Amino acid sequence: MEQSLLIAGFGGQGVMLIGKTLSHASVDAGKFSTFFPAYGAEQRGGTANCTVIVSDSEPIDCPLREQFDTIIIMNELSFTRFAGALKPGGTLMINSSLVEARPDPSVKTVTVDTAKIAGEVGSPKVANMVMLGAYIGYTGIYDVDAIKKLIGQALAKRPEMAELNARAIDAGVAAVSAS
Repeated sequence: MEQSLLIAGFGGQGVMLIGKTLSHASVDAGKFSTFFPAYGAEQRGGTANCTVIVSDSEPIDCPLREQFDTIIIMNELSFTRFAGALKPGGTLMINSSLVEARPDPSVKTVTVDTAKIAGEVGSPKVANMVMLGAYIGYTGIYDVDAIKKLIGQALAKRPEMAELNARAIDAGVAAVSAS
């Protein structure tokens, strides 16, 4: 089975870290995966998006897709630009802290107030990890502990940040489990 994910926001929101982490976790789990980043011409604060394609059974020929099973929308501009690329029956995961727009009620939508949850965890900087946790909790595709281990390895020189990010992931999982 193949799963396609688009993650979109602005530079500095950690969009690429979400994508890279999921792609690495897929490979670590013995699956085929591609990670395809795209950046706007601006630097920090400009648009950023990436796609992650995961297949259980065969290599992925091309990481480009026109439609996605799941789209994570981290800001309003990304909603406007990418919400229409959702496959029928797919899921939009929306950062309700920065996105006021909502799709047609027939679209499966998961809203996560990442700013509020990240603040409760201890830092607004971990809003992306809250959304990562929400995605993991909602889809059940990835093992939470494996994701936290990858983040811990990436932050090995800053164990306090690794712990903060792990708490944010857990809070994201809890946010969708409670709904």
